[in-house]
Amino acid sequence: MKPIWLVDDDESIRWVLEKALARQNLETRSFSNAREVLAALAHDVPQVLVSDIRMHGTSGLALLQKIKESHPGLPVIIMTAYSDLDSAVSAFQGGAFDYLAKPFDLDKAVELIRRALEESLREVSSEQISTETPEILGQAPAMQEVFRAIGRLAQSSVTVLITGESGTGKELVARALHKHSPRSSQPMISLNTAAIPKDLLESELFGHERGAFTGAQTSRRGRFEQAEGGTLFLDEIGDMPFDLQTRLLRVLSDGHFYRVGGHQPIKSNVRVIAATHQNLEQRVADGLFREDLYHRLNVIRLRIPSLRERREDIPILTRHFLNQSAQQLGVESKRLSESAMQVLSQLNLPGNVRQLENLCNWINVMAPGVTVEIKDLPPELLNSATKPDSIPDADLTAAKPVPPNQAHPAVTDVSKWQTLLELETSTLLESNQPHVMDNLVRQFESILIKTALKFTHGKKNEAAIRLGIGRNTITRKLSELEILYKE
Repeated sequence: MKPIWLVDDDESIRWVLEKALARQNLETRSFSNAREVLAALAHDVPQVLVSDIRMHGTSGLALLQKIKESHPGLPVIIMTAYSDLDSAVSAFQGGAFDYLAKPFDLDKAVELIRRALEESLREVSSEQISTETPEILGQAPAMQEVFRAIGRLAQSSVTVLITGESGTGKELVARALHKHSPRSSQPMISLNTAAIPKDLLESELFGHERGAFTGAQTSRRGRFEQAEGGTLFLDEIGDMPFDLQTRLLRVLSDGHFYRVGGHQPIKSNVRVIAATHQNLEQRVADGLFREDLYHRLNVIRLRIPSLRERREDIPILTRHFLNQSAQQLGVESKRLSESAMQVLSQLNLPGNVRQLENLCNWINVMAPGVTVEIKDLPPELLNSATKPDSIPDADLTAAKPVPPNQAHPAVTDVSKWQTLLELETSTLLESNQPHVMDNLVRQFESILIKTALKFTHGKKNEAAIRLGIGRNTITRKLSELEILYKE
C-alpha cells in the first residue's frame, strides 16, 4: 500500500496527523506546500492525499484541480478552517473526497482518512480484477446473446435495465457495459438499494449538506456526484422505497437533483444502469413501483440467463472459481473428477453463479484430497438433487451432519471458524455489500451474547462475567443488537 501524503504549511498539523496515522500503522509523507507535491507526483502517487486549502503559493483548491486532471481516481481530503466552508463547497465541486474542518477531532480525522483509504484500495482492487481475469465467462448460446448485446451497446450511453435471477452476474454485465462504453475513463459507482436502510438511502444517492439531519456533521457527496461523467449502477432497483422513486425519476427526466438539506440544484451527467431479480411489471401492477419510472429505466432490457439455462458453462466456471479461490486462500487448487463434474453440471443451483462460486470456496476448504469425488461434495446438495426447487444456497459453513450425541463438533484445521469468516468476508466484499465490518461484528457479538445467556440459563450478570465484559456493557449490547431478553 502506498503512503498517505499530508500537505500543510503548518508543521504542527503535519506532526499531529503523522503521529496519529503512525499509531494506525499507516505510512505517511509530508509536504509544506503544493509545489513540492506536484514535483513528487511526477515520480510517485499516494494512496490518499490530505491538503490544507490556504497555503503559501499554490492553494489547496488549485492543487486539487491539477491532481484531478492527472489522477482522477486519487481521493483528496481538503482541510479548512470554519471560515472557509464556502471554499469547501468549491472543493466538492472540484472532486474532493471530503473535507476536514479545523480544529478537528483527531479520531474523526483518522476515521475519515481511513474511509478514503478503503475507497482507494477498493478502486485499485476493482481495476486489478478487471484486468487480471476475464470479465464474464460463458460459451453457452444464451451467454453469447448477452455478449452480442453488450457489443451493440458498446458506444451507447442509453439507460439499461438488467434482469435475471439472484446470482446470475448482473453486476458483472453492468461493469462490462461501462468498460466498453464512451464513459469507461470515468468512475462506475454501484449501490445496492436493498442493502441500505430507507432512512439513509436518500443521502447515499443524493448526498447531504452539513446539518441536514442529526449526525450530519459534514457535507457529503452522494453516489450521483461520485459517478459524475461515468456510470451509476443501481442494483435491486425493485426494492427502492416508493417516495425515493419520485426523486430518481426527476433526475432521469431533467438531469438535476438536490442534496438532502440543499437548496441549489446540481446537474448530473450520469448513465444509469439498473438491475433487479423481481418482476417489475407485477410490482407496477401491485402499486409498489412507479410506472413512469419503470418506462424510464426500461429503455433497453438485458436478461441474464440462469445457470440451468447454460449448464455447458458449469465446468469452465467451476475450474475458474476453484483456481481463483485457491489463490485467495493460498492453498493448492482442488479439481473435480469427471464423475463429480458431471453430477455438479446436472444439479439445479438456484443461487446460480454466486452459489457455484461459494460451492468452489467450500470445496477448496472442506474437501479432502486434491481430486474431489462425488462423495466429497456437500451432502445437502446431493440429498436435494431430487428436490430441485428447494436446494438452499451453498453454505460456506456447511459440513457433515453432527450426530445427536455430539453437541460440540470438533473444529479441524481445515474448518476453523477463522477461515470460514475470511471466506464470508471475501464474498461480501466482492459483492460490494455496504458496512461489511459493522454487520459481521453485530452478528459476532449477537452470537456470543446469546450463547452466553443460554449457557447461564438467562443470568445476565453471570453471562457478562463469563464473557469478560461489564454489566453495563452487556445491557447496552442487548439493546443495540435488539436481543429479546427477559430478566
